[in-house]
Amino acid sequence: MHNACHGGLPFTLLIQSIELREIRLPLVHFFETSFGRTTERRIVLARLTDENGVEGWGECTAGEGPFYSDEWTDTAWATLHEFLAPMVLGQQIESAAHVFSLMRPVRGHRMAKATIETACWDLEAKNAGVPLWKHLDGTRSEIACGVSIGIQDSPEMLLEKIRREVDAGYQRIKIKIKPGWDLNIVERVRREFPDIRLMGDANSAYKLSDVPLFQQLDQFNLMMLEQPLAHDDIFDHSVLQRQIQTPVCLDESIHSAEDATHALSMHSCKIINVKLGRVGGHAEAKRIEKAARNHEIPIWCGGMLESGIGRAHNIAMSTLAGFTLPGDVSASARYWEEDIIEPPVRVSPRGTITAPDAPGIGFAVNLQRIEALTVRKEMIK
Repeated sequence: MHNACHGGLPFTLLIQSIELREIRLPLVHFFETSFGRTTERRIVLARLTDENGVEGWGECTAGEGPFYSDEWTDTAWATLHEFLAPMVLGQQIESAAHVFSLMRPVRGHRMAKATIETACWDLEAKNAGVPLWKHLDGTRSEIACGVSIGIQDSPEMLLEKIRREVDAGYQRIKIKIKPGWDLNIVERVRREFPDIRLMGDANSAYKLSDVPLFQQLDQFNLMMLEQPLAHDDIFDHSVLQRQIQTPVCLDESIHSAEDATHALSMHSCKIINVKLGRVGGHAEAKRIEKAARNHEIPIWCGGMLESGIGRAHNIAMSTLAGFTLPGDVSASARYWEEDIIEPPVRVSPRGTITAPDAPGIGFAVNLQRIEALTVRKEMIK
């Protein structure tokens, strides 16, 4: 860990103001999962300013409704405004790694907490004059990228989208599945693309009684099946994993390093998807990454349709040693006509993103663009 220094002396974080904004950002194409279809993101951003006027930015990854998790845009806004921001404001904080503990009196609400926590890491890295990914002890300057493709109106549209992403160089294709859009779809995709790294994401749409279906999916050489069973389950997944060859990947049911350790000791999965918001920020993501390395299982970074600020934080996290599989971090242009950062996130023809060299998240925040998209803002001092 780098100790940010002024004149050789370590200094603490002192947050003088927290500005919350809600922006509305329309998606280029709708995104559909087993929960439903999204066409526009309502995103809460936090801008934290310290006593020297240095700014740190964080993004809340909660969805527009309480479907992926029990958090959503309006609960995040209220929780940040009423409880979390006042807990952090004006405190002498030892380091960004300690911010989460200040918010511990509030139960749950990890996505709201991560909004502030990640902004503190950005701020601390800027004060230290280092890129966030190095400040987090990342080990690689380039990360491998995959894409997540939602449920489409027809199998043909899905195949066409996959072809476009494969041609663009992405190293892994994730397709959303749900009952009625599963076995035949995977079979068609595999027939068309026999060699791609392919995975299915069920977003908790199945039950343990569906084991025969998953046994049939074994023949298609999938990298993994993501969260096939209940969103809060690790027990049934353990039963399922014993009966299928395809690795189970847990997502929604892992909120902490403790959850990860329990799931791994029960052999409930062979892979974990880490989402910054779901786990409460960078400090917890680092703990999970360490637990996964200790158990010698791979992890990867999941996406939540983030704008550029959240995407930049995902890039930084993905440079940690344990993140050995391509994540969901893809180019800005796949989602937005115009992102809120400059330059936009770009993916190389071989499906990689280079971690930026500039201090903090490493991208410039486009305030004009954010201002134009803002539907409400609140300054907490």
